[in-house]
Amino acid sequence: MNQVNTAVIQTNGLSKNYDAVSVLNGLNLNVPQHSIFGFLGPNGAGKTTTMKLLLGLIKPSSGQGTVFGHDIVHDSLAIRARIGYMPQQPHFYPTMTARETVRFTARFFFKGPSAKIEARVNEVLDLVGLADKADRPVKGFSGGERQRLGLAQAQVNYPDLLILDEPAAALDPIGRHDVLVIMERLRKYATVFYSTHILDDVQQVSETVAILNEGKLISQGPIEQLLNGEGQTIYTVALQGDLAAVQACVAQEPWIEKITSQGRNGQTIWQVAVSDEAVAEAKLLRLLLADENTTVTAFGRKKVELEEAFMTLVKGANNEQ
Repeated sequence: MNQVNTAVIQTNGLSKNYDAVSVLNGLNLNVPQHSIFGFLGPNGAGKTTTMKLLLGLIKPSSGQGTVFGHDIVHDSLAIRARIGYMPQQPHFYPTMTARETVRFTARFFFKGPSAKIEARVNEVLDLVGLADKADRPVKGFSGGERQRLGLAQAQVNYPDLLILDEPAAALDPIGRHDVLVIMERLRKYATVFYSTHILDDVQQVSETVAILNEGKLISQGPIEQLLNGEGQTIYTVALQGDLAAVQACVAQEPWIEKITSQGRNGQTIWQVAVSDEAVAEAKLLRLLLADENTTVTAFGRKKVELEEAFMTLVKGANNEQ
């Protein structure tokens, strides 16, 4: 029996050139089913080009890609039937209401009774929090409300995959929060593949990420793995007192790789890199507390912010070129 492939999107060496300019170079993506997959990179990295390739709107220069197991070049119609797409800046007829806008989109997909179409229109407007504004003209909508209307359009055909291009990029903090909440809500119904350059958004809603820089994939995997940097485990320790003896004691342990130290607000802050996380969890704090000349005021595993991990990876990739 063949094993079921749970990857919704797969690409192998996917590339796109315009004349002599390479905008996407050898992309290998694997997007798991039922994930919120953050496609991360600076502006101009090739994120929108990738989405257009997956949707069959442009053809690759080389390489292959599949969505639901269908080839992105030869089976684009079958793929698009199961996808909801929202461009970076969705445009609407300003005099149409939100209900009329979604109904207009729904009629491209459904040919059944009007009552059923209307029920679906109401359902998606409620899903994105626009039920109370359904009969207002779109020209009076805020930026956040327009993005939520775009999400309603993208969701109206019961898609198995949502492809969202920078869904919260141009919004204020409240609008961004509203869109991210809706994305979390939509994962119940579909895999969500979205591009962004806003690092904080990725950290809030994504469990799997890929980082693209200058058309090349430089990292891909669970966000926890990315935030662990190169796999090194580091503990942050805040200390007071005479630390010479305790530092010598800790440094001689075979699982201690490096101790860096700096003063801050009358305390000494150690960054302790370890090779064995399990041993460190069991022994490091005990070693510190055993020294009666040392007071430990804070202890915990260092949390790497996504921005720090992102900049480390991008700088490393640029240095290799």
